[in-house]
Amino acid sequence: MSASKRPTRDVSGNAVSGSAVSRGATQKQLPTRVLLDTGPLVAWLDASDPHHERVRRWMAQFRGELLTTWPVLTEACHLIPEHLAPGLLEWVESGGATLAEIPTASLRGIAARMEKYADLPMDLADATLVWVGEREGVLDVLTLDRRDFGIYRTGRGRALRDVLGT
Repeated sequence: MSASKRPTRDVSGNAVSGSAVSRGATQKQLPTRVLLDTGPLVAWLDASDPHHERVRRWMAQFRGELLTTWPVLTEACHLIPEHLAPGLLEWVESGGATLAEIPTASLRGIAARMEKYADLPMDLADATLVWVGEREGVLDVLTLDRRDFGIYRTGRGRALRDVLGT
């Protein structure tokens, strides 16, 4: 998906403008494709979340493609207030994020990854993001889970980069 296809409104219907976020923020080159984890979705939607403002600013300035998975959306819909879940799904459908396909044939590898990181533990949402990142060559991740994503590695031993810098 090209940056021009990104929605001009967020899940609450507010206009999304990159210039509105640059107040006092240091602008740096953002990647063009980023894996989207559950925590930032929840923080972005829940104004009472302590990470809300930081995630909102990051989301407003990002113009690339957000890649996520059904397990991430499922977690987010479970954690946010019920009335916000339909808006989240509509935002994804309108191009706010790309839902990466997880073929059945990949489940054994995803399960093996979960077993490898069982001591953290690695949940299904995280395992699918790491799998998608490896498949798509995307190592940048928008997450609030700095500890776990700092430990996870692709099958080729490559580390993921936390774009939020939590």
